[in-house]
Amino acid sequence: MAPKSTNKSMTTTIVTIADAASWWCALILVTLLLIATFKESSLMVDHIHMSGNNLTSRPCDEIYVVGEGETLHTISDKCGDPYIVEQNPHIHDPDDVFPGLVIKITPTRPAKLLR
Repeated sequence: MAPKSTNKSMTTTIVTIADAASWWCALILVTLLLIATFKESSLMVDHIHMSGNNLTSRPCDEIYVVGEGETLHTISDKCGDPYIVEQNPHIHDPDDVFPGLVIKITPTRPAKLLR
């Protein structure tokens, strides 16, 4: 049988190792929780950027290609640019707008929200 001092020494060593291991486990757990929280919040920010924020996003690019059934009036309302004809000298007749026509858009007011 081993002396009592050896058993006590071994027990103290095991307790010290267990304490150190539990601190490391706690540190790793907190680190993983922080990483998950930051990753989730960054995913939410990315989702907001991808889905668009109606208050700050531009509904139209600076270069706009006219689609089927669109008129200058509907494009003006959609993009917030009331001066499309003035900024596009290649449009000679505002009524002669066709799909595929490329126009420049410069929003001067907030665009109407489409529903």
